[in-house]
Formats: sequence, C-alpha cells, structure tokens
Amino acid sequence: MTPVGRPVAAATSSLVLVLIAAAGLPACQKAAAPPNAPPHARAVGESIEFPPGSPQLSALKVEIAVQSSAASLPLTGRLTWDEDATTRVFPPFSGRILRLTAKPGARIRSNSVLAEISAPDFGQAQSDAGRSAADLAAAERARDRIASLFERGAAARKDLDGAETDLARARIEAQRTRGRLVRWGGSPKSAPDQIYRLTSPIGGVVVERNANVGQEVRPDAASPLFVVTDPGRQWVLLDVTERDLPSIRKGDHLSIRCMAYPERTFSGRIDWIGDSLDPATRTVRVRGSVRDPSLSLKAEMYVVVEDRGDRPRPIIAVPASAILTEDGKSFCFLQETPNRFRRVAVEIGPEREGRVPVRSGIAPGSRVVTQGSLLLAAAVASGPGA
Repeated sequence: MTPVGRPVAAATSSLVLVLIAAAGLPACQKAAAPPNAPPHARAVGESIEFPPGSPQLSALKVEIAVQSSAASLPLTGRLTWDEDATTRVFPPFSGRILRLTAKPGARIRSNSVLAEISAPDFGQAQSDAGRSAADLAAAERARDRIASLFERGAAARKDLDGAETDLARARIEAQRTRGRLVRWGGSPKSAPDQIYRLTSPIGGVVVERNANVGQEVRPDAASPLFVVTDPGRQWVLLDVTERDLPSIRKGDHLSIRCMAYPERTFSGRIDWIGDSLDPATRTVRVRGSVRDPSLSLKAEMYVVVEDRGDRPRPIIAVPASAILTEDGKSFCFLQETPNRFRRVAVEIGPEREGRVPVRSGIAPGSRVVTQGSLLLAAAVASGPGA
C-alpha cells in the first residue's frame, strides 16, 4: 500500500501546481500591455494634437492657401420684383367685392378694371360731386339774376357782392368734389351707383390676387388685393461683406445663375450700393437688375452672382473638401505644426468647379487641411483625451 500511495500523492501535488499556474496566467497576460500601442491624440479647445508618428497623420492632406487675382467676384443673391415696374393695388374705400375681372397670370393694360366693389363711401363721393355741381349751377343763376337787377337799379350793391361770394364758394366746392371723384376713377356725369371700379395704374401681368367675390375689403389691409408687374424685369438683392465692398462698383456687369437652369447665364448690372452696413449681418445691401424676356426667372429665387468688373480682385480659393459646415456656419482646419491642427471659422462664397472662395478666416500661406477634415472634427468634438 505504501509504494502505491506515494505516486498518487506526488501526482496530486503536481496537478495542484498546474491549476495554480493556469489560474495565474490570464492575470499575467492582462497586466502585460503591448509595448508599442499608439498613444491617444490630445484635444484642447479648437485644437487637436497627435503624437509624433501617429498613423492618423497619414490620412491627412494639406494644401498651402495661395492668393490669386480672380476675374470675377462670386456673390449670392435673391430675386424680387422690379419695384419700378410693380404696383400693389389697394382699395381706397371699404366695401364688398361684387365682381372680379382680372385673373392671376392675366396680362392687362394701364387703367384696366380689376374688380368692382360696392362702396358706400364712393357713393357718397358721387353724391357730393353731383350736389356741388347743382349748387354751382344755382349760384350762377342767382348771380346772373342779381347782376341784371343791379344794372337796372333794382338791387343793391351788397346783394351783388353776396351773390359773387356764393358763386365763388360753390365753384371751389364743385372743383374739390369733382377732382376727388375723378382721381378715384369716377365720372361726375354718371348717376350715383356706389360701385367703385378698382383699376391698375400700370400695365403688366397680374402675379398675385388676394380677392374673392363677396369678400369685405378695407384700405388699411395688410395685403394688397392685386399685384401687377412686368415679370421680365427683376431686381437681384445682394448682401456684400465689408471685405468685398471695395471690389464692386455701380454699373458692374453681373452674371447670374440659378439651380433651376444651371446651364444658363443671365446678364444684369449693379444699379445701387447702400450707404450703410446692416448692424445685424454687417453687410451692405446692393441691388442689381436683370432682364429676362423668356420669363424663366421667378421672384424669390436664390441665385449665384458673379460681379465681372474690369478690376483685379485678390481671392483665396480652397478645395470644397476642406470646408465643413455645422449649425449653418463654415469652418476648416489649419496645420500649425506637423502634428498640431486648429479649427477656424471661415466666410465662404459659392462653390465653383470644386473650389470654394474664402473671404475671411484664412491668410495667404496658411496650410489648409483638404483631406481628413472629418477625422479632425470628430477628434475635436470628443474633447480631451481623444
């Protein structure tokens, strides 16, 4: 029994040692970290710094910003009706619409009737004009009768003077009421009918109608009943930054493009440059005009505009891939050292042929990250210890 028992005890002791060693092996492996693991990047504020030799650096591409002279200045704008060829028609009286004679899109002539309105105030104006005309006729007859009596000595001088005064007053009142009625489009010879005929003072196209039969109307309404304009004439409104202001002049030729017709270019020119900056946007209002006989351009379109003056314009343009947008604001990354990058806000113009003009935020000679900007943005967003 004893010889057999010794080998069993020895085997049992060996098995215990093996189990202990196996249990300690994972702890040893966990404690021993790989000696060559890459350290993390460090993000501070708007900057991100990678350790030297970091593999992320190989995914970045940098381009030096170079200032060049551009033949045109890119701008953005919005189209509106040409106010010199537009009228907004309001009724001068309160009343009810009886009939509409102009449909949206209809081309009309000057003084064309747009609607007929039952207006008691207009009827009163008709009555005043008719009454003053009758009073004038009566005053003329009275003056003539007293003048005849005065010549024969049957009337006193003061009676003739009083008749002359009454005639003068009647004539002034008749002129006033007649002029008011004619100014509103009425005729003194027509019988009072209280029907006011709303007309357009200019010819053009009815581009907007806010009226229906039976609708009550007021002269102080917020919206006009009709808008008449020449749709072939548009204004283009531009917001020009203070930096670009020296590069534009009144009379500059404009090339205008829109998303609806990207292959077409419309010609215009600058007509007016504002005298002050908008305190909120810090831009100057600039107005141009464009003629479009084809009626392709529509009011309230957003357009891309190029000011093609004859003056050289310094400009910095970078690849579109360098620009990122967040909450409506644009930014890019600049390389400060081989492994340190900083995010900067920029003001840009419209993209063209894969490049974006930068109006502010980048100085000539800056090293701009043109590939891998999303990687840097994610690293900055993750904060310290990225």
